[in-house]
Amino acid sequence: MNTEMRRAAINRIRARQQFYLHLGFYVVMSFFLLTLWARSDADFFWPGFAVVGWGIGIVAHGSQVFGWQRPISEERIQKEIDALS
Repeated sequence: MNTEMRRAAINRIRARQQFYLHLGFYVVMSFFLLTLWARSDADFFWPGFAVVGWGIGIVAHGSQVFGWQRPISEERIQKEIDALS
């Protein structure tokens, strides 16, 4: 097996693990904030700022790990070179 491919596979596995850890922490903290708000007498839904703001970060992190920012392959590089020619 190619050492470079092995390293890339390990990096992708780590990235997924870090994303799921991040997602889990987000869920726990969101639940905690929502519980605090529900137990208080506050009329204003203040946890919304943290839940939505952090949710945007979760989506950005997920897009990096699972989609939009794929690793740059030789095939993609060649396509760009061909497009520039």
